[in-house]
Amino acid sequence: MSETQSLCLVATQMERVEVRTCIAGGGPAGMMLGFLLARAGVPVLVLEKHADFFRDFRGDTIHPSTLELIYELGLLDDFLRVPHQQTTELGAYIGSTFTPVADFGHLPTHCKYLMFMPQWDFLDFIARHARQYAAFSLRMQADVRELIAEGGRVSGVRAALPSGALEVRADLVIGADGRHSTVRDDAGLKVDDFGAPMDVMWFRISRAPSDPGQVLGRADRGKVLIMIDRGEYFQCGYLIRKGAFDQIKQQGLPAFRNDVASLAPFLRDRLVEIDDWSKISLLTVVVDRLERWYRDGLLMIGDAAHAMSPIGGVGINLAIQDAVAAANILWEALRDGPAPVSLLAKVQARRAFPTRVTQGFQVFVQDFAIRRILGLDQPFSPPLPFRLLSRFPSLRSLPARFIGIGVRPEHIRSPDVGVTEPVAAE
Repeated sequence: MSETQSLCLVATQMERVEVRTCIAGGGPAGMMLGFLLARAGVPVLVLEKHADFFRDFRGDTIHPSTLELIYELGLLDDFLRVPHQQTTELGAYIGSTFTPVADFGHLPTHCKYLMFMPQWDFLDFIARHARQYAAFSLRMQADVRELIAEGGRVSGVRAALPSGALEVRADLVIGADGRHSTVRDDAGLKVDDFGAPMDVMWFRISRAPSDPGQVLGRADRGKVLIMIDRGEYFQCGYLIRKGAFDQIKQQGLPAFRNDVASLAPFLRDRLVEIDDWSKISLLTVVVDRLERWYRDGLLMIGDAAHAMSPIGGVGINLAIQDAVAAANILWEALRDGPAPVSLLAKVQARRAFPTRVTQGFQVFVQDFAIRRILGLDQPFSPPLPFRLLSRFPSLRSLPARFIGIGVRPEHIRSPDVGVTEPVAAE
């Protein structure tokens, strides 16, 4: 943070709070960890910089591994009442050939399907149940700006509020503020960047009853389109070469709409809905990982520790797995005081392997498939792995397991100390 920003914080009215654990970021990792720690009796404050969770074009896939955790929490029946879509199979069109990719129907989980749910609904659900615990507190519009460090140890954060400023003193600060983490930058933690050959243009198109069912992707002639069936509309992601967004804008919206229609002709009459560039959100794809996820008094999790590619839609689920592992390892120490650095290192040791494997797979797909496809200007046939998946249905359980369950799935080990009356939202 700059000196001018720091002076502004001091000059405004300062609210001061002390809590056992402060979590910067109210995304999937931060909300799940806040819920689990409060459930275990650890006082926790989650700081979310936005006024609500409603932000479009975020990760919306809820995988069987996450649904298994919801089941273990005893909340699955309630969760399934939240509007969503389900699919037991995923496939893709490569040129004019449809290839089944993953079959979730045989996974060893209670929910043998992939769920599509707007992330704001997922976060609202977690927040609603977390507020039932007296140890949980959530502050919206609390933008964490800097860490407080004393004697080489992180001891809290300073955040900006609409009413002034907030200073939180905590035994442990959790950085869960996403791939552009302020906490990570202020902590000076070293990041390894593995690069990405593409970015993603996200937009929505209304869905007609006659449209085809859930199809993960469509690829042909250097173009790739992801389509997620949201019931009344499709959430679409159009993959482009890294840094090509300005060039596409210069070519104009009609040219962009024609490119999309060439992959999904049945959308052509509705693509006029994209009548302004403001209706398209650019995701700058990043794949990176911290060398060390912690320092004394601070732990990073989720995208703040390891930004994921959108390949496989696994980012939200890895973030939640981080949260579960952190709660399992830290809850007991945090009930009594600060968590020793050795336990923070244990969280990284637990989650580093699945992160490396998943990112390694994503980078492989990016470099040897996505980069190749985006560089073509002529029709192409499905690569050998896709042809094998089409010919041998039993092989589809392999990508289903990797996508749906992942590497080293976590299970709830932190306790439930009991529920109080619901706590009012702050």
